[in-house]
This record gives sequence, structure tokens and C-alpha cells, in this order.
Amino acid sequence: MCDTLRNLPTQTEVDVFLDGGVVLEDVTFINLNNQTCCAFFVDTGNEAESEPGSTLIVDCQKIQAIRIEADD
Repeated sequence: MCDTLRNLPTQTEVDVFLDGGVVLEDVTFINLNNQTCCAFFVDTGNEAESEPGSTLIVDCQKIQAIRIEADD
């Protein structure tokens, strides 16, 4: 999945499916650090349990799938 992120345009809104069944919904891809394999996302969700504006740092090797949000 790291190769996919390397080619994903920044500011793309996605849902990220992690190992273990955790889903990060409505996050915006910021960048990928190739040396650490850390992917950076900003939480843009508006659900009660989300924290809009917070930064999420994820090991790209732990990502099972990415859903790219459709343009409205």
C-alpha cells in the first residue's frame, strides 16, 4: 500500500482500512515519509468520535486498503 500512497495526490480525501479492522473515515492524505513509511493524514470527519483537524500518523505497511472518496 506504500506504493499507492507514493502516487496519491496530496489533499485527497480517503477512508483508510488498517490491520485489525480499524477504519479511519474521512481523512485527508497529506504526505508519505519514504524513510519511515509513515503516512500523514488530517482528520476531516464530522462524527462524534472524530477529532477534526487532528493529524494521524500511520505506518503504511499496516494499511490493508484505501477508499478514495468520490467527487460530489
